[in-house]
Amino acid sequence: MKILNNIYKPFLRRFNFFLEKKFEKQKIQNSKNFFFNLELNLEKIEDIDSINYKVFSQNGEDGIIQYLIKSLKLKNIKFIEIGTQDYSESNTRYIFESMRCNGLIVDPLKNLKNEVRKNTIDFWKNNLVIVNDLATPENINFILEKNDFDDKIDLFSIDIDGIDYWVIKELKKNISKIFVAEYNPYFGPDLEITVPYIKNFHRTSYHYSNLCWGVSLKSLIKIMADKNYSFVGSNEFRNNAFFVSNDYIDKIKLKKPNIENLYEFTNATYRESRDKDGKLSFIEPKKILEKIKDCEVINLKDNKLVKISELL
Repeated sequence: MKILNNIYKPFLRRFNFFLEKKFEKQKIQNSKNFFFNLELNLEKIEDIDSINYKVFSQNGEDGIIQYLIKSLKLKNIKFIEIGTQDYSESNTRYIFESMRCNGLIVDPLKNLKNEVRKNTIDFWKNNLVIVNDLATPENINFILEKNDFDDKIDLFSIDIDGIDYWVIKELKKNISKIFVAEYNPYFGPDLEITVPYIKNFHRTSYHYSNLCWGVSLKSLIKIMADKNYSFVGSNEFRNNAFFVSNDYIDKIKLKKPNIENLYEFTNATYRESRDKDGKLSFIEPKKILEKIKDCEVINLKDNKLVKISELL
């Protein structure tokens, strides 16, 4: 029996790989109707929640990104994505698999290049520069310049579960036409805060609950306004914000969000909290700030390190 298992294992691996690739090709095929109708109705779409659609993104970002690309009439997409993990679920993978493009991805995952090759359908179809490194405020511009991705970018996406604000701060104005950034919805609609810049920041190490990380939406909108961007909304999951350069914002027909009242975009309902043993604890969203009240954050109103409890 053991000999038979050893004989069949390579066959089963190849068979499973074949099935997985076939399934992913089918997902692309199935998406064509949605994106065809999206393009037909660009002028009529006002509600960003109506265009959430997942192919390879985590939480419906593919639909919003395609809406923005089609509204701006972009072709031959040049993109950057910071924080991709193994690229199986990423904001730019649908673009890579289905459009002409030139991309740069950055992530510290071990053996990133091999993982990306395994998880893409046709790795050879487009140019994809893979940087196996942790993006930081100190190295981000060096990475972009070294790889010739510091200019004429169509889409920039960042999701590093931590010091996103500090990396964004170092980017030049108008670095891309479309910008997607993760934010922490549990910081609420009014606080202007981010976690402090800590080298090799890890959200679980910072607080066992996994809930104190990233930047508040209000602060993200403010820094992006400084970079010449307008906020156009978030994904339905309420953790990724979408921005368009003010040079192109007149092409977007979505209803403009009220940035004076961000509750609509911070009312996340998912529960991913952990207890001290690392097990899911399913804390109610409205109780999260109380749970992490002793965490230290930077109050961006005065750039001072404070505990969250001092701001509540």
